Amino acid sequence: MKTLANPKNKDEILQRLRAIGRASQRRWGEMSAHQMICHLSDAFRSGMGEEDASPVRSWIPRKLFRWIALGFPLPWPHGVRAPREWDQKIAGTPPGKFEDDLGELRRLLDRFTRQPRDFEWATHPYFGRMSDAEWLRLGYRHLDHHLRQFGA
Repeated sequence: MKTLANPKNKDEILQRLRAIGRASQRRWGEMSAHQMICHLSDAFRSGMGEEDASPVRSWIPRKLFRWIALGFPLPWPHGVRAPREWDQKIAGTPPGKFEDDLGELRRLLDRFTRQPRDFEWATHPYFGRMSDAEWLRLGYRHLDHHLRQFGA
């Protein structure tokens, strides 16, 4: 399973991020490429405890939802609603200058994967408390999902 703990997997993600531009067209969903970059940054900030994200209720128990999202070998479904703090149309970080926001995402990705950590993992709004391995797997899956959304 791919994870941001593996430097090769992280390099793959960084290479795919280079393919994203302000004019990249989505294959599904409502976000622009720029909004997606800000959405991913908000998710990383939240995971590292820099921003709050309200818990999200689901009919699927947290442990089962986490197991499916992290361990099931199929792409994530489209249309799962993000916490309001990660939604750029509601309370997420509004896009600024594209190059600056993309640079910020890369900086956050580096901090998220750096050892030793200089932060404590927060509680995930859908999945609850998670281990290092789970956070790094989730980080890969979330990035992969949105990069596929924009054809990268």
